[in-house]
Amino acid sequence: MIRTGDEYRAGLRDGREVWIDGERVRDITRHPALKPIIDVKARMYDMQHEAAYQDRLTYVEDNQRKPIFYRPPREQKDWHDKTKAIDLVLKDIGGVVTRVGDETIGEMWSLMDGRDVLAEIDPRFADNIDRHVRAVIETDVFHVSANTDPKGDRSRPPQEQDPDMMVRVTRETDAGIIVRGAKYETASAYADQAFLKPTVGAWSSEKLSDYAVGCIVKMGAPGVKHICRSGFAGKSSPADYPLANRFDEVEALVVFDDVLIPWEDVFFYRHTRAAQHVRATLHRYSAFPYVLRLLYNADMMIGAAMWNAKQTGLDKLQSVREKLADLACYREGINAHLTASIAMAETSPGGLLMPQQSMLYAGRVFACSQLPAMMHIARELCGGQICITPNADAFAAEGSGQWLNKFYSLNDQWQADDRRKLLAFARDLLNSDYAGHRLTFVQFAQAPHFNHLAAVYNSFDFAGPLDFVRKSAGLSDRILGGAER
Repeated sequence: MIRTGDEYRAGLRDGREVWIDGERVRDITRHPALKPIIDVKARMYDMQHEAAYQDRLTYVEDNQRKPIFYRPPREQKDWHDKTKAIDLVLKDIGGVVTRVGDETIGEMWSLMDGRDVLAEIDPRFADNIDRHVRAVIETDVFHVSANTDPKGDRSRPPQEQDPDMMVRVTRETDAGIIVRGAKYETASAYADQAFLKPTVGAWSSEKLSDYAVGCIVKMGAPGVKHICRSGFAGKSSPADYPLANRFDEVEALVVFDDVLIPWEDVFFYRHTRAAQHVRATLHRYSAFPYVLRLLYNADMMIGAAMWNAKQTGLDKLQSVREKLADLACYREGINAHLTASIAMAETSPGGLLMPQQSMLYAGRVFACSQLPAMMHIARELCGGQICITPNADAFAAEGSGQWLNKFYSLNDQWQADDRRKLLAFARDLLNSDYAGHRLTFVQFAQAPHFNHLAAVYNSFDFAGPLDFVRKSAGLSDRILGGAER
């Protein structure tokens, strides 16, 4: 059944061990760094119960109302419904959030496609993934993904250094497996559970099999410790940093200190082929909602830059319009890749509707690799005032306010207050610590750029270009066998 925001908050008060800025947090729903983003997720839960949103954020099956984001996609309409739902959510909260569940549940769908691989180890493991996909839908839990290990010295295998640098199985018990190690994860401190999976890329040796583990970890389980980075929320005035104070998604180093994983939560372990399969197919669904967020980032950059041009009267200059057109092309390029990936969607091995992989992964490369340049164009269009404008208190103070209000009022339509608000928004979007953090997050949240390119290479059909050039250049038919190799 769909949850309410209060039910979600109550679930976080489970005694979990969360640290931030050297302090053990007793109630994360009240901590100034965590409360704003928890409230955003709670708002998403509450929207599912409101008449204005319910039919578009949920669906009814077996006489139960369930979340549309967690519904496994089987037809194009399912993807369109998810896209419309995230549009409703982001417009309601007034910003962009990424790690809220819909972009990580796709990794579970990838496991559904690999049931045969899991069944090789133990038929129970394949049954576990079916049961967990159903459980996520039926309980509406906040599900995230535990991905990146500390790794240590990457020139050495984990066995030749502190073995805890990567998550590993240390022993089996009648109740389940025991894992040790650590992962970096966005939103772990305020999520219900995470899909823990390996990050070793090569898997060339069975000696690494202790590290080939995939399972569900409850974020409040004994031995799970969340050591959060310092948050942006609460460190400055919301009037000056409106995005950082509402949408900061806090990451943590999640330590697994001899954590018991019950057998019913294990998908595979000590099985390198399963690990290889997971790494190869991990983002075949989740890349779609991830890239979709960048479309809304583009909208925010276009909106901030266009409003600044209108405020200052520069929107009629051809040079300004050309830069705005560059931003529009970036936005529409993302939109085109997403639209095409669904229009050309394919049936997956597990019977789900999978976005056309080459188009989706190419869209991810386009959206992520071009973001720094697009942010700089937006910065140029917003002008130098985004880095030199005083804070809201200076505008309100009796001594300085009269001068700031004089010089920041542009005309009868655009007075100082609206001018200051736009500049503060643009600064937080493009120039602040929060903006820099978000840029780095985009570059690495679904693996680094070389992995993005590898996904394109592995999903693109090279047969067409090869055959076209073979025929056009008059190459011998003998090369066909070599091309296949």
